[in-house]
Formats: sequence, C-alpha cells, structure tokens
Amino acid sequence: MAGRNIHVTPHGSGWNVSREGEPVASSHHETQEEAIEVATDAARRDRVELLVHGRDGQIRMRNSFGHDPAASKG
Repeated sequence: MAGRNIHVTPHGSGWNVSREGEPVASSHHETQEEAIEVATDAARRDRVELLVHGRDGQIRMRNSFGHDPAASKG
C-alpha cells in the first residue's frame, strides 16, 4: 500500500506503527526503537515519509524515503 505516510505513535505502554488513513495500527511494539526499525523498513520499501511522534504526541523526527524535489538541480 504505497503512497501513505507511516507514523510511529505512543499507545499504552508501547508504540504503534500505522499508515495515514488506516483505522487500525499495522503493528505494536514494546519499545519506540523497535517500532522505528519496522517503520523505517516499510517507509523505505514504499518510498513514503516516516513521522515519529514523542509521548506528548508532537512530531520529533521526520524522514522522507520518497522522491525529494529539494535534491534536484535548480
């Protein structure tokens, strides 16, 4: 399911990996590190953006694995 950004968000005592627009998390992990590893692999594969949220809900890290127009000449 390419084209939908991936988020790592806190959930209970762990961390969810989910895609934008999906009502259910793709996976749940005990640590944020595990969730980021899984989410990074998926974002790389699908060439989408990864957004990692902190416990406060604020985005604390963003990585884009898709087409990056800022890297083009011009």
